[in-house]
Amino acid sequence: MEEMELRYLKTLSKQYPDIASASTEIINLQAILNLPRGTEHFMTDIHGEYEQFNHVLKNGSGAVRRKIDEEFGNTLSNKDKKSLATLIYYPKEKLEIVKKTEAENLEDWYKITLYRLVQITKRVASKYTRSKVRKALPTDFGYVIEELITEKAEVQNKEAYYNEIIHTIIRIGSAPDFIVALSKLIQRLVIDHLHIVGDIYDRGPGPHVIMHTLRHYHSVDIQWGNHDIVWMGAAAGSLPCIANVIRMSARYGNLDTLEEGYGINLIPLVTFVMDKYADTDCSAFKIKEGQEYYGNELDMTMRMHKAMAILQFKLEGQTIMRNPEFQMEDRLLLDKIDYEKKTVMVYGKEYPMKDTDFPTVDPKDPYKLTEEEATLMDRLRQAFMRCDRLQKDVRFLFSNGGMYKVYNSNLLYHGCVPMDENGEFIKVKLFGKEYSGRALYDALDSYARRGFHARKPEDKQRGEDVLWYIWTGPNSPVFGKDKMTTFERYFIADKDTHVERKNAYYRLYDEEEIVDRILTEFGLDPTCSHIVNGHVPVERKKGESPVKCNGKLLVIDGGFSKAYQAKTGIAGYTLVVNSHGMRLVSHEPFESTDDAILKESDIFSDSVIVETAAERQCVADTDVGITLRENIALLEKLLDAYREGILVEKNH
Repeated sequence: MEEMELRYLKTLSKQYPDIASASTEIINLQAILNLPRGTEHFMTDIHGEYEQFNHVLKNGSGAVRRKIDEEFGNTLSNKDKKSLATLIYYPKEKLEIVKKTEAENLEDWYKITLYRLVQITKRVASKYTRSKVRKALPTDFGYVIEELITEKAEVQNKEAYYNEIIHTIIRIGSAPDFIVALSKLIQRLVIDHLHIVGDIYDRGPGPHVIMHTLRHYHSVDIQWGNHDIVWMGAAAGSLPCIANVIRMSARYGNLDTLEEGYGINLIPLVTFVMDKYADTDCSAFKIKEGQEYYGNELDMTMRMHKAMAILQFKLEGQTIMRNPEFQMEDRLLLDKIDYEKKTVMVYGKEYPMKDTDFPTVDPKDPYKLTEEEATLMDRLRQAFMRCDRLQKDVRFLFSNGGMYKVYNSNLLYHGCVPMDENGEFIKVKLFGKEYSGRALYDALDSYARRGFHARKPEDKQRGEDVLWYIWTGPNSPVFGKDKMTTFERYFIADKDTHVERKNAYYRLYDEEEIVDRILTEFGLDPTCSHIVNGHVPVERKKGESPVKCNGKLLVIDGGFSKAYQAKTGIAGYTLVVNSHGMRLVSHEPFESTDDAILKESDIFSDSVIVETAAERQCVADTDVGITLRENIALLEKLLDAYREGILVEKNH
């Protein structure tokens, strides 16, 4: 036996000090290998729609209602099933209503409801070990719930035993708290692991609410989307990212997310705008949607919108000139403006501009910040970097996320793998080195982390610049277009200049050879693996399918954001992978949490089977199974060491 292996076995022997404890753990792990694999849920492009997001989590993409149907079949009316489902989703809120409507028969209602919830809990817990269920149990009622959902062979009159437990729960006034505990346990058990395939931020009003949910979720990973990256860059202190975040928040009427959700002080921006943009034409900076405005709020928001756009173009220009390797000189447009003719030169062609009223732009040095702008951006940078809640959220994105994820033979990423029209991976130069394919993803991931964590100013600056590049660069995997035409959309009427050409990936991803090449690049077997993709909304209303390349690639952006639902015709997808195979669930629009509680309205979800497993898959077929088998092999070596006298048992 090698010295290193012996040293490791000695360490392991502290946890398993004798043959009996090591043998017991081997048996336990072997049993886990033969359990059905846990249910994974994949969601993407949530874009701040926190009410719909939370509802989909609560109903397990329709899984809770399916469990109710399986358990009670025709023994419950549809109305009773809806009521039970709503109670599981929103137990506290529903109980307040029930206490009023069922006041005279409340004890009977408690008995019936507790019985039904126990039955559903048994069903959703059946695929897990007792140990795993025990870890998921709430602290207050863990022991009692375990008694109710565990079959006890030694109890002769089981019905009387369970009835007495429930009767006692009601008698001592614990029924409401117990119902809440059971409901949350059911929610917890229908989703074993959650994947978020990017874009939590922007568009909708509550990304901070979603992040709070994710930070407290039992098991989750996140693949960064371009809209996440720009917020991560802002939290890291990147000035162009901060300008982008504030501009977009103003444009979509979501400044409340910054001010109330994160407590970021925008008064310095308001003061600056009142001074420098008081008499400026802001008609090209209309607000698209979002909150209601009162008094002069709308006018002020439009001025803030314009001020941040100009700052964005200046700061991005500085970043481009600082990093010629980014090859983004075509985005330098402030210096191409002819203020007398009110035109701008774009790709060698002159276009009239809708607006040239830029009070802070010096035509001789257009990318230089004025003294007031520099002071403003410094104060905003401090506000973002000192915002405790934003910093916690972004640290969570770094610790639980990445540019991509390989998990249970699935490759997860938000956008694309940049490639040319021949399907060859594009080479991107970063600070003197070239990267492509998986290496490009790894390099960008590494630089992004440096942008947030690095202490050396040079390393941090490079990282911040890369964070901005990932957001908008022509060969960024999460952006996936040749350019971001923000300038043209504001200032040029000719829509030909607004076109953002998608990477060749999106024209080639139906070809099996291309998808196989990508899977191989990331170390996966093309014969049994899949790519799960977000970013580009699938227009189902036009007949477009999210299932690409004969099921090898799945684009699961179905328009979770209300801004995209008119385009997609639905309100998002959830991909569900369990022991039986893969199922794609499409969701209808969610009205509101209040409607879900008061009217007992659920999200109607339509389910399509993508792939059915030939045999029911077990934990042994997953990444966890690989780890468990490795642990079993080590424990068996530990047993051999005990039996051969290499190590001595420590009996207590």
